[in-house]
Amino acid sequence: MRSIITGLSFGLVATAALAEDQTLKMATIAPSLGQAITMATFANVVTDNLDGVAIEVSGGGAATLHMMEVARGNLDLSMTSPVVFNLMAGGKAMYAKQPDAPELSENLDLLMWFPYGAYHFAVRADSDIELLDDIEGATVFLGPQGGGAYNASRGWIEATTGLVVGEDYEAIKANWQTGFQAFLDGKIDVYVNGCLDPCGQFIQFTETEDVRFLGPESDQGEAVEKYLGKWRYRAEVPAGLYDSQKNETAVTSFDTAVGIAVRGDLDEETVYQLTKTFWDNIDQVTSEAPWAKAIDIEFAASKRGLMELHPGAARYYKEVGAIE
Repeated sequence: MRSIITGLSFGLVATAALAEDQTLKMATIAPSLGQAITMATFANVVTDNLDGVAIEVSGGGAATLHMMEVARGNLDLSMTSPVVFNLMAGGKAMYAKQPDAPELSENLDLLMWFPYGAYHFAVRADSDIELLDDIEGATVFLGPQGGGAYNASRGWIEATTGLVVGEDYEAIKANWQTGFQAFLDGKIDVYVNGCLDPCGQFIQFTETEDVRFLGPESDQGEAVEKYLGKWRYRAEVPAGLYDSQKNETAVTSFDTAVGIAVRGDLDEETVYQLTKTFWDNIDQVTSEAPWAKAIDIEFAASKRGLMELHPGAARYYKEVGAIE
């Protein structure tokens, strides 16, 4: 498969056979992240194989905002998650000051889910921080503020350790690129990134530095179970993933699903063809990357949270037996 991501914004060029009658706009998070690569691969496969449709992808920004723009009709596709969609539908957390969020959520449907990847809480191996419980007074990159990753990371720390962001430790304001750069430059103590191993960021970091991944002293208790709910689940970051990783045993963390959201008022036939074209040509995804191996049609079509499949996507999944 050819290279897909070349910068913060990138286009996907159709093959000669494609008549560009309809151009759809997809927004995703920072192009260096595995979730963005998965979405760009979807767009690339569809553009190459579906006559009459091309998908243009822009990378950067927060999925929480992109979802609002899809629902408003300014975009056609974006990243989503069960937890974030539920918050949008309920006007909670990052949507508490967005009074139109619940109504807008009614024009946001699902095309497919895929695994986000375990959240990695990383420090330099020579740090005196050995557990998440030790980050009191530390400076941390949790993800872009206002985004789903920030909310998820903050919540896991609070549920497992009782430590509260802004009171017990500081979370820097940064996007994905500057957050990682701050970690590379030694300007922060803890860097958080959810991904399917091996992650590009940790491959890069361990070329010159040793890393340790942090888990909580305990991942049990009522607060943790409430935080995980139905749509997050425990996951492990194994030992021995990276040459310079100093963990001797697996570290407990958590994972969730993310997905491709689509405009609810996009016509059924178009969404059916998008879904069918991707899955009919899944063998074109020749990447050996872990995200490619994790794509599964039953996971993609599963019911997670309040979000419903777009009728066009549901039609395809019913045809192939992924749902009833």
